[in-house]
Amino acid sequence: MTPEPTGHPRGIYTLFFTEMWERFSYYGMRALLVLYMVAEVKRGGMGLTDEMAAAIYGLYTALVYMTALPGGWVGDRLLGARSAVWWGGVIIACGHVVLGIHSTQSFFIGLILVAFGSGLLKSNMSALVGQLYPEGGARRDSGFTLFYMGINVGALFGQLMCGWLGEHVGWRWGFSAAAVGMFLGLVQFRFTERHVAHIGSRVVHAGQNVRREWRMLLAGLAGVVILVVLGVAGVLRINAVEFAHHTAWFIAGVALLYFLWAFFLARLDAPEKKRMVVILVLFLASAMFWAGFEQVGSSFSIFAERFTIRKFCGWEVPASWIQALNPLCVIALAPVVALLWSKLASREMSPSLTTKMSWALLMLALGFVVAGWAAHRALSTGPVWPTWLMSVVLLHTLGELFLSPVGLSAVTKLSPPRLTGQMMGIWFLGSSLGDILAGILAGGVTGDATVQMPERFHHVAVTAGVSGVVLLLLARWITKLMPGIK
Repeated sequence: MTPEPTGHPRGIYTLFFTEMWERFSYYGMRALLVLYMVAEVKRGGMGLTDEMAAAIYGLYTALVYMTALPGGWVGDRLLGARSAVWWGGVIIACGHVVLGIHSTQSFFIGLILVAFGSGLLKSNMSALVGQLYPEGGARRDSGFTLFYMGINVGALFGQLMCGWLGEHVGWRWGFSAAAVGMFLGLVQFRFTERHVAHIGSRVVHAGQNVRREWRMLLAGLAGVVILVVLGVAGVLRINAVEFAHHTAWFIAGVALLYFLWAFFLARLDAPEKKRMVVILVLFLASAMFWAGFEQVGSSFSIFAERFTIRKFCGWEVPASWIQALNPLCVIALAPVVALLWSKLASREMSPSLTTKMSWALLMLALGFVVAGWAAHRALSTGPVWPTWLMSVVLLHTLGELFLSPVGLSAVTKLSPPRLTGQMMGIWFLGSSLGDILAGILAGGVTGDATVQMPERFHHVAVTAGVSGVVLLLLARWITKLMPGIK
């Protein structure tokens, strides 16, 4: 391979732009999701209650990350990571096209397609990034940070463009713009795929029965199709709020069973089992963090629409744009945080992985303290200035930068090589659990439960703060379980 002046392989730019366009489509559509569902039917929306919309939002975002586990398995065992990324993108693009068709049935079919395509693409994309840096170390961390910048560049422009089109032109135009973004990502990936041709190929493992595994996959997909058809036809009626609670328990159970399998049946040696304990800690911290962070797409979006002053110089800022503050802050702060890690490392003061995770939870807690104050003022005196939500997003973004890029990198380092795709799926399963809990929490602070918003936000602050302190106290012990991993 020809070395690049930046020190990074050329393949990272292929993955950067593919992920950028995929995130453009995902976050652009997501910015509209709750606002579209709660909008009145005469405004082109679905007219759902806040609680129902928040539950559906939580279920959808949870499904995106929950499908990352089987998506990682498909990449590891059947398609290879590179092909899995391509076909995941194709399914996502089809899903966005279906979302652009204005009907209740097509809406839910589109959500399911986007969720399954994202699950196939996400875990395998991260695995490809890790494979570009087989030596690991700081260079891999730098590569993941660059990759993370691609995520947020796409998210920023997706939320601004799709949000404005959806709220000011028409909901279907916002959803259709997301489809165009994913299509551009696929074109870019195909034209530059040669730079990643040396990684992500399908590998047949010793003793693997490929035909049987394909039959298992097709049977599972057939079951999903049957459930979707029954649901669309009205034969199977699902209460989204109740289903969200059951799904949270299901996700927790799947994670528990997978970790039990890994510890006792996956034939891991002693060092690998110790590292698996660390991955379990990362999973729990990730779930808790995203349960709070993902309020930005549900309860915070509703707060922005109903309780925030948005008119400036006669122009009303779209409520969905509050979500664009997060990627904007990431783009601005990621280089600062990366420089901080470099400076601390040069002075041999670099915080451990667990310490960074604890800081993330403490930032989350502080953000919810501010959110609780803002909610109290809004309910007492009327709409508040957007600086309140901007402060919350800033604090939560700092927490995200402490947790997400280093967590992605750490999982690739800690995972046994033969389980890397599945371990990325477990990492995203933690996000899935957090997302479904976020939807449940949002349903408890909006609509008829709006009066409880300040108190619930402060409860989240206390829970996250205590968890962060406990994790900080255990940091040294956890670090000893992963010698040689930084």
